[in-house]
Amino acid sequence: MALSVIGTLGLASVPAPYVIETPGPVYNTLGSVEDADGKETALITVSGTSTYPTEGELSMLTVYIHGSPDSHPTWFEVAAAWMRPDYAVLPMQSLYPEGTTRTDSANAAKIQMDNSQQEAIAAALTNQGIPFESEIVVAEATPGYPAEKLVEPGDIVKAADGVPIENVSDFRAVINSAGIGNSIELVVERNGATVTLTVGIVASEHDGTTPVIGILAGGNYRFPFDVDISLADVGGSSAGMMFALGIIDTITPGSLNGGANVAGTGEISADGMVGPIGGIVQKAFGARNSGATWMLVPAENCGALFGHIPDGLREVSVSTLDDAMAALHAISTQSGTTALPHCSAD
Repeated sequence: MALSVIGTLGLASVPAPYVIETPGPVYNTLGSVEDADGKETALITVSGTSTYPTEGELSMLTVYIHGSPDSHPTWFEVAAAWMRPDYAVLPMQSLYPEGTTRTDSANAAKIQMDNSQQEAIAAALTNQGIPFESEIVVAEATPGYPAEKLVEPGDIVKAADGVPIENVSDFRAVINSAGIGNSIELVVERNGATVTLTVGIVASEHDGTTPVIGILAGGNYRFPFDVDISLADVGGSSAGMMFALGIIDTITPGSLNGGANVAGTGEISADGMVGPIGGIVQKAFGARNSGATWMLVPAENCGALFGHIPDGLREVSVSTLDDAMAALHAISTQSGTTALPHCSAD
């Protein structure tokens, strides 16, 4: 018995090859946050055009990741997490592919957040019929991927397989259409000169199915007015839809949510498409814990969320920014809410 107890205690302290995903902070895009100096500042600030008062909450959701290649959780922590419905245990490799450090991941997440904010502004303006100019600029190439020795930071992507590229959505569509195992022809502007490149397409190491060429690129937009999103120490692209809704609420009369407490998550593209995100179950618990009664959910995440929706939270499946706007209209007018789509098993 003594040996068994000692053995169990020893195993509990051994680092495990997993990370633990938990509900993270919730931020109201219509509210304020602390800046780097500890002062309260609006999360979204719009200047150069008319703005209007808002009500209620349109909150973005986050997750917290416990563990990294430099600091593994223990088996005891992993076992405890497995017992909780609001926690998830994931293989370390799913978030940190071999050779990736915590710093690498944080840098990539920051670029994703910066891109997400720009895409959200573009989506909001597109939704409201406000014109703007855009181009796609390479931030960096990912080591080990086909584009690594071909593209350079600062390259402006002008076309891919003959298709003019104006935003990230255009670029992704061409890569997805060509597919894994094929290649695309890129035309980029580099230091004022036009350069043509042939770049192969492989599967992303993160999920093994997404076609990628291995670059981090973002939209370089020229908007007719200024939008500043103040949110430090949060990375990734999953807040895009809620940023877009917060911007629209700020630049249009009335209240999109009618004063209700609505949370949500989802990537956004300039054309208003809502994409899937990670940690959907943990985000649902985060929404419920924050006091939200409604949660806007990317349709592609609904299968994972089905059966795990915490009590007191009504989820709404959305595929586009227009879907989200329609849901908010129903919530604000209290008309047609029963017809809003629930998540299903498929």
